[in-house]
Amino acid sequence: MATEAQALQLVSLLENELIRRRGPIDRHNDYYRGKHPLRFASEEFAKFHGQRYRDFSDNWVQVVADSPVERLTVTGFVADGEMSADKDLWKVWQVNGLDADSQLGFLGAVTGGRCFVLVWGDPDDPDMPCVTFEDASQCIVVYEPGSRRLRKAALKRWQDGNADFATLYLKNEVWKFSRPLARQDKSPQMADVDEEIKRWTPREMGAEPNPQPNPMGVVPMVELPNKPMLVEDPISDVAGVVAMQDAINLIWAQLFTASDAASFPQRVIMGAERPMLPKLNSAGEIIGKTPVDLDKFQVDRVAWITGKDARIAEWSAANLTMYTGIIEVAVGHLAAQTRTPQHYLIGKMANLAEGALLAAETGLVKRCDEKTLWYGQGLREVARLIALAKGEDAKAAALRSGRVLWAETESRSHAQMADALLKLKQLGFPFEWLALRYGLTPTEVADVVAMREREMEMDPVSEITRQLTGSAGPAPQPTPEPDDGDEDEDEADDGAAE
Repeated sequence: MATEAQALQLVSLLENELIRRRGPIDRHNDYYRGKHPLRFASEEFAKFHGQRYRDFSDNWVQVVADSPVERLTVTGFVADGEMSADKDLWKVWQVNGLDADSQLGFLGAVTGGRCFVLVWGDPDDPDMPCVTFEDASQCIVVYEPGSRRLRKAALKRWQDGNADFATLYLKNEVWKFSRPLARQDKSPQMADVDEEIKRWTPREMGAEPNPQPNPMGVVPMVELPNKPMLVEDPISDVAGVVAMQDAINLIWAQLFTASDAASFPQRVIMGAERPMLPKLNSAGEIIGKTPVDLDKFQVDRVAWITGKDARIAEWSAANLTMYTGIIEVAVGHLAAQTRTPQHYLIGKMANLAEGALLAAETGLVKRCDEKTLWYGQGLREVARLIALAKGEDAKAAALRSGRVLWAETESRSHAQMADALLKLKQLGFPFEWLALRYGLTPTEVADVVAMREREMEMDPVSEITRQLTGSAGPAPQPTPEPDDGDEDEDEADDGAAE
């Protein structure tokens, strides 16, 4: 059991690492929301046009991040040795609203590089643990030395009202701390006060002990890495998109500027002095000259040209297609680098054949399959934690080597899916497996099976037909005639007949 000093020291270390991670996470979240600063611009362009395009962004980051998340749907969990999905586990999943919250968690992992899932028992309802997806900016998990799976501790840190809160999860206990928010208007006189505010103190929990025991015996927080590496941090899907996104925004800004100033033919007067108006005093005497407002010439469409060398020249309009061509190339690079189908980004579909469309989405499908692999490992551990929180140790051991059921990541029409499932049925695949393959949840599969059985009971003719067609076994064959052993007589009779 850790002492309070040891727990505070661990909280401080994990908080520092969490703060280090916050920079890239916040940056990628801003880019997903369309908050893009104007980069790669020259000092002169940024000086004159930076404020104009401050709030503009052609947001491709959101498309790249959303494209795999919309295809990631958990449909159930199957324990090792079981033939069907676990209904009780799926009930916990639905009661906690994880049908929707899992999508938020997957999106956070795609943008921030990782997300977390926290499982904890509910004392008011022992059969319904609390399961929540957590953001990478608030949580961190530390592993045993030399391991990427054995969790040693976890920290959740967040703000609420005028205080900071931190919960430290260990294998056998849970510590809860809090502290007031640091002052924003710091002064030298408040330095000592600020240092005191930074210190964590145990949170007042009323009748609940602090620390409280952890009945599960394992750290109840699981990390879902996006693109895990052997020794480095997981990689966000949008990390490589940011630079090209900045370049696209700059090209758009230059295109808008050119369209405003050089998209029409321009005429210029050369060899002439600027028209001047005399400046008079109160006595009507000329005391100087005032330049004529050139905007008046533009409105009246009339110009006075003086001087023997005066002439009019014309500048042709700027070619704006040059900018749009660069933008299309940049978007194509984004599609190739992120394995996002180009019709997601460009939005042009010209009579694509069915096979061509499936081939165009192959990269995205493989990208989604990779995520189901890595997220599935973490979710399998989440299922184990749910069983431990309910006190079901045997089921927890079985779920440790179980599997997670996902909806089909490949986009198909209903006709294509029905045709594929029918062929699989002819090969001998069972109905329940096909229903799960179709994308139904375990609860829906059970309902469909029950409806199917009721239909068979109501229509006995269909039941007999089903048996004769081989659905429940081979159709009955005609009974061969008994062999009486008189083969010679039979042959003789045959010969006589001939």
